[in-house]
Amino acid sequence: MTRQREFPDWEKRYREEEVEGMPWYHPDLDRDFDRAIEALNIAPGRVLDLGTGPGTQAIAMAKRGFDVTATDVSETAVEKARLRAKSEGVEVEFLQDDILESRLEKTFDLILDRGCFHVLEPTDRGRYIETVHRLLAEGGLLFLKCFSRLEPGEEGPYRFSPAEIRRLFESSFDVLSVSDSVFQGNREPSPKALFSTMRRRRMRPR
Repeated sequence: MTRQREFPDWEKRYREEEVEGMPWYHPDLDRDFDRAIEALNIAPGRVLDLGTGPGTQAIAMAKRGFDVTATDVSETAVEKARLRAKSEGVEVEFLQDDILESRLEKTFDLILDRGCFHVLEPTDRGRYIETVHRLLAEGGLLFLKCFSRLEPGEEGPYRFSPAEIRRLFESSFDVLSVSDSVFQGNREPSPKALFSTMRRRRMRPR
């Protein structure tokens, strides 16, 4: 049985620490996101950046012409990300929101998750999947990056195997790919990760 993990108080952490020093801080668009956008020839559309944290991924997408909404459970993270976007001259709609009790109503063509899913408790994963499915337009894509089972230790985020990702998401999504990767950030060596590309399954007519 999976041991329950202890995670930080995200609001406290973002209030007390500089985001540039956080382990997951990466100033540029994640390389896996970049490659997937190019490989799938994704045109600018409506994007949701889940667990935006420092806001760097949302800002990078906005610079590419995407209409970006970015959310985080921490109000301080949202405020800091909003200031960063303003200083870089881009428009992003930053909102405090919890994916497990989301108040979002519009739908998106693409959802980015670079570290939100893997800090949710196992009992919350079904609710996450249901909400992401609701927030994606029909045929929309989910880019999910999470810790891999290949990452040693048990501290921090939950780890997943490709088979586990497929099993968790296959009822609502077509899992297009699950590949080995790493998290670019401030940790050395870079944590081992899985990068998954999924398409919201089209609803079958009754």
